[in-house]
Amino acid sequence: MLLAGPGGSRPGQRPAPRARVRLALRLAGGGLLIATGAIHLDLYLTGYRSIPTIGWLFLVQAIVAFVLGAAVLASAARLAAAGAAFSLATLGGYLLSLWTGLFGFKEVRTTAGIAAGVVEVAAFAALAGLAVIPAERGRAGGRLLARFRAGVAGVSIAAVSVVALAVLGASVAAAGGPATTTPGALKAVRIGAVTVLAEANGRTLYWFSPDTAARSACYGSCAAYWPPVKGPATPGPGVTGTLSVLTRSDGSVQAAYDGHPLYTYVGDSAPGQANGNGLNLNGGLWHEVTASG
Repeated sequence: MLLAGPGGSRPGQRPAPRARVRLALRLAGGGLLIATGAIHLDLYLTGYRSIPTIGWLFLVQAIVAFVLGAAVLASAARLAAAGAAFSLATLGGYLLSLWTGLFGFKEVRTTAGIAAGVVEVAAFAALAGLAVIPAERGRAGGRLLARFRAGVAGVSIAAVSVVALAVLGASVAAAGGPATTTPGALKAVRIGAVTVLAEANGRTLYWFSPDTAARSACYGSCAAYWPPVKGPATPGPGVTGTLSVLTRSDGSVQAAYDGHPLYTYVGDSAPGQANGNGLNLNGGLWHEVTASG
């Protein structure tokens, strides 16, 4: 008499339907975890690494996602529940940063953030489903009870996923997208050994190397992370260069200093920070604006 193989299949037979479903969920869940890890790693490398606390948290998220995803793909289905919890927790952190901010950093609406949120919901659904679907083992009565419990859990997972997507959609719709910074009077401030320009609240100002005196090259997600300074600006203490304005493609007016369009950086959470200085992002180098121009 032949013994049933894993998942209820006999040796040489095709896997049972439930085993195929579990395999599909394992591959989808592991792959989605790796995808969210790749998104977080890209965000870390393209700017978040310079943000205090948030930067290394993004790196930790990426590493954990890669490890969990690889483990699930390598037949470690027992880690599915941990992967589902991690995906939901990561989504929760993103939503919290949209609502109130984390560690002084408030997230803005970007395509990468929305994509990561959707992938995290999908990963939760796949991995939670894998965690609750029983293998085809045991007596018939026990299998029926396990299937009933799995069905109830499946409905709960679907409900949580729908609610999570709805909350994500409402949150990103209400979150701020690309915006301009109203400077008031610009002023010169000291950061380390360098005197730089800051807006009225003390946030460091930056210029973007691909820009020209008459044209900004920073739009879309770039402008979300580097908000243009609204013009015209007025000079304050220590500001000796030439202030001017340029018209952006959307018709808004941006302030410029000595021919450089001006920006702030969302990674600076307090006056006296210059976390954006020297970053090579969005197609070019970013520099703090020195008082000497």
